[in-house]
Amino acid sequence: MISPYAASELRPLFVRSDKRRKQLLEHAETLPSVTLTSAAAANAVMLGAGYFSPLGGYMHLADALSVAETMHTTDGLFWPVPVLNIVARVDGLASGDTVALRDPNVDGAPVLAVMELENIEEVSANQLFHMAQHIFGTTDMAHPGMAVFLDQGAYVLSGPIQVLNFSYYDQDFPDTFVTAYDLRDQIESRGWNKVVAFQTRNPMHLAHEELCRMALERLDADGLVIHMLLGKLKPGDIPADVRDACIRKMVDTYFPENTALVNGYGFDMLYAGPREAVLHAVFRQNMGASHLIVGRDHAGVGDYYGPFDAQSIFDQVPDGALEIEIFAADHTAWSKKLKKVVMMREVEDHTPDDYIFLSGTKVREMLSEGIAPPVEFSRPEVSKILMQHYQQSA
Repeated sequence: MISPYAASELRPLFVRSDKRRKQLLEHAETLPSVTLTSAAAANAVMLGAGYFSPLGGYMHLADALSVAETMHTTDGLFWPVPVLNIVARVDGLASGDTVALRDPNVDGAPVLAVMELENIEEVSANQLFHMAQHIFGTTDMAHPGMAVFLDQGAYVLSGPIQVLNFSYYDQDFPDTFVTAYDLRDQIESRGWNKVVAFQTRNPMHLAHEELCRMALERLDADGLVIHMLLGKLKPGDIPADVRDACIRKMVDTYFPENTALVNGYGFDMLYAGPREAVLHAVFRQNMGASHLIVGRDHAGVGDYYGPFDAQSIFDQVPDGALEIEIFAADHTAWSKKLKKVVMMREVEDHTPDDYIFLSGTKVREMLSEGIAPPVEFSRPEVSKILMQHYQQSA
């Protein structure tokens, strides 16, 4: 199996000893506490689950600035996106404290992790904007990732953490949320060596399904991991439980047994396009995938990124930094001429009229009205689940 990123073994920060975890939870109730932002809580979950290995905790300001500007920490580790804990207030906190980090996404804000507070650093609005401009590739405040990043606070808390639970993810998605270390075990138990990962924050249409098959066949891979984001999205995106149901129905109906795993991870969507694609590659290597499908406008939103910017950014990855490889995919669509899903760059004598295209707006309108999209666009079993969601939400 592929090695974890930048280390000989995975370094999850979750306290796996039940006894030690109970002791820390009891001790945390006596400590000064900070309620995290949703973004910082998601970072803690990813650190705990091993997806952000080999990081040992939240970055300090110098590392965050360096990562934003150069995709390297100050000590030279290649990393595409700052992993931060930014807060609005630091009353009663001091460097050297042990601090309880509380979860904003669970009722009662229970303790999510315990942190050794190495640094409390004030971050200016200009520094935050500078980082955001590099991360998101824009200065447009309408970008959903920009708005979230810039609205977290004015103080950076850095230091190592010990993670004590996985927020709401393992409770709300017990069959889907999986840590990187457990996923590596699942892959190994199946005897898979060459493994393709497919990232999604949406239900999978027929073109996505066929793209996964293309990658499996062309790479002669042993298996596929459909790895869905389970955290917070922008308004209008399909909720995670609906996506989960759609994807599982598709896999159970149309994929042979022992060829595809359906799993999810606990992270809030950044909508950072190219930078987020590289982050996806880092944590897919940590979970045991040898290849990541990177398609058109991977992790993008609106018109902020070029259609293949998320592929070309991998040219900036230093040689030897990543062991995982990219399966660079073109836009896929149903060809009326060939009667199948194709990568558009691979077929000749096609005009736009030779493909079936449906905009997201058009699809939502159809589903809301109880009209199933054509079978060349979406599996009927998937469309049925989506129609029920849209009609209930109307």
